[in-house]
Amino acid sequence: MRGEAGTDTVAAAVAGDRPAFDALAARHRRELQVHCYRMLGSFEDAEDQVQETLLRAWHRRATFRGRASYRAWLYGIATNACLDLLARRPRPRPGGSGGPSEVPWLQPFPDRLLEPPAPAAEEPDAVVVERETIELAFLVALQHLPPRQRAVFLLRDVLGWSAKATAALAEASEASVNSALQRARATLRARLPGDRLEWAAPSRDPSAGEREALQRYVDAHASADVAAVADLLREDVRFTMPPQTQLYEGRDALLGFFERQVFGPEGPGEFRLLPTRANRQPAAANYVRTAATSRFRALALDVLRVEGAQIVEITTFEPRLFAAFGLPGSLE
Repeated sequence: MRGEAGTDTVAAAVAGDRPAFDALAARHRRELQVHCYRMLGSFEDAEDQVQETLLRAWHRRATFRGRASYRAWLYGIATNACLDLLARRPRPRPGGSGGPSEVPWLQPFPDRLLEPPAPAAEEPDAVVVERETIELAFLVALQHLPPRQRAVFLLRDVLGWSAKATAALAEASEASVNSALQRARATLRARLPGDRLEWAAPSRDPSAGEREALQRYVDAHASADVAAVADLLREDVRFTMPPQTQLYEGRDALLGFFERQVFGPEGPGEFRLLPTRANRQPAAANYVRTAATSRFRALALDVLRVEGAQIVEITTFEPRLFAAFGLPGSLE
């Protein structure tokens, strides 16, 4: 056995054995999806590009020469598939705030899909998705990098590729790859929150403060309690709703929104929230019931950034990805 797959399985896949190829694809599909998601910022686009990657890999299977691992070969195909898509996509909005509203295609990623499909002993190559490499603030910052800088940064600093291997994939010199990496690091330092090292701990498990804040957030919606929400919010809290450009900054501004458009006369109705996880962050699936309906319908997904036990950022997404989170479309 090689580290990532049996040589017999790889040889069979390269020779055109479809079951062998499908077995390799299944083994690496999840980590390729995370890589494409980091490149693109969109869960749905990432799914599409994984499919494109595997289609290209099957048609080009005879080009695998074994100079690098089969896994690295797939990563190379996935990276180029994403670069092809990014060449047709507009750049993020130049709003300057660094928030999710600058990236209208941004979507959350379900934590349930971040775990490796087999124990580490059986998957020695499995990439553990640490919190700081999947959080929304990191994803937004990545989207402001030029596509090739983004690819170099992810391959070098997130996946741990060597400069030589990255240069081979990029068909560039090691010096140019190292230069791109330094520029990418500088851009990310400028765009990420100044206290990033305090909140982006490598732990994959929710902290006690996150669990407490999420439950209080759920309870506050159930009772339409603006005061309870106020107690949860830090003074400099931010609230965004991509793809909309609307941005609320500060506790007072956000409480005004809750009073009028969430719990007040302009609100959609009675709330019920289900706790979940997205991007290694606490999240809540919002359901709402009006006087004219008997069921709670899916409304939105709120992804929270919590420090201590206070909410410092809320990013609200449309409910189109509820199924990917294993969430129902409605509740009794």
